[in-house]
Amino acid sequence: MSDLDLLTQSLARNVKRWRAERGFTLDALAARSGVSRGMLIQIEQARTNPSLGTVAKIGDALGVSITTLLDYEQGPKVRVVPPEQVVRMWHTEAGSYSKLLAGTEAPGPLEMWDWKLMPGESTGSDPHPAGTVEIAHVVAGELTLTVEDVEYRVPAGSSVTFDANAPHVYGNQGDVPMRMTLTVSVPLVH
Repeated sequence: MSDLDLLTQSLARNVKRWRAERGFTLDALAARSGVSRGMLIQIEQARTNPSLGTVAKIGDALGVSITTLLDYEQGPKVRVVPPEQVVRMWHTEAGSYSKLLAGTEAPGPLEMWDWKLMPGESTGSDPHPAGTVEIAHVVAGELTLTVEDVEYRVPAGSSVTFDANAPHVYGNQGDVPMRMTLTVSVPLVH
């Protein structure tokens, strides 16, 4: 089988899979993507090799990347993220940081973070889209979580969940570094 045939079959399988996961009919996906229903049928039946632009429109409509749509792999998908691929999003001179440990797209974006806040430091977050939920597990120190101007103390060993569609602040009012694992689940935009 040629690489092109493999791509065509992968695209067919993945468009069908993500359309089913999103609960879209062919007509709904056509309306959202601007790709004709007839073209979508040909793609899902692996009877055509669409342009990259067409694949991008379908990916945008489904909320997944082009890479995801063209992925060859079948069966259970396991992705190991080695330490050198962890992305540090921000840091301070005092030693505070946040690192994106891993993420996935099922059913909407889901991220896992490693956070460290040094004593006296804090960082705020604008509201996320409605339906966004965050779960934090404090590994060391104590998190002071402020949501809509209300403070919540979360000591080491404790976890907290909250709707993140309001302004919120992660802070460390203690005298030792605070470490937490944070998971953010963003709903799929329809």
